[in-house]
Amino acid sequence: MMNNKGFNLHDALFIGFCATLLVALKGMLRLKLGLSGHSMFLMSFFYLICYGAVGKRGAISLCGLLAGMMAMTLGVGKGGPFLLVKFGLPAIAMDICLLLLPSLLALKWRCIILALVGTLAWASKGLIEGLLAGMSTQVVALQFAKSLLFGSFFALLAAMLVPPVLERLRSHDLIDREEI
Repeated sequence: MMNNKGFNLHDALFIGFCATLLVALKGMLRLKLGLSGHSMFLMSFFYLICYGAVGKRGAISLCGLLAGMMAMTLGVGKGGPFLLVKFGLPAIAMDICLLLLPSLLALKWRCIILALVGTLAWASKGLIEGLLAGMSTQVVALQFAKSLLFGSFFALLAAMLVPPVLERLRSHDLIDREEI
């Protein structure tokens, strides 16, 4: 599934499209559901779509870092420069997992594993923030567990949507990848 050649124009445009749509939807929807982890739905969905459509090493990381820079520039979300870490850390974790993940697994299972790894990295960001802020370890651990649980739920929902969307894109010749 992984191609080692560099990105061509088609790949770069698709990565930029995924990053832009991720930031635009997060900015437009501004969902205040009161549930921890609901942001992992869009993040996992667009990172996995980027992975499935481009299929090259570094595509997810590039999409995450580009989305973080756009969110930071446009002021989408709170955190300023920390938004780069918020968007980039799960993407980089997913790309590192792809180095270890066998491509023999079906796309559905790869998406599920990648979504869970991204959620773990996303929840770890909150763990580190809490510890740096001086919160008690019990409170930080409870918040980490809550973020991990709810984030995993939303990430798994997104991961289950990715294979049918990629198949639909391929059937309409919008992506030219044969191995989906």
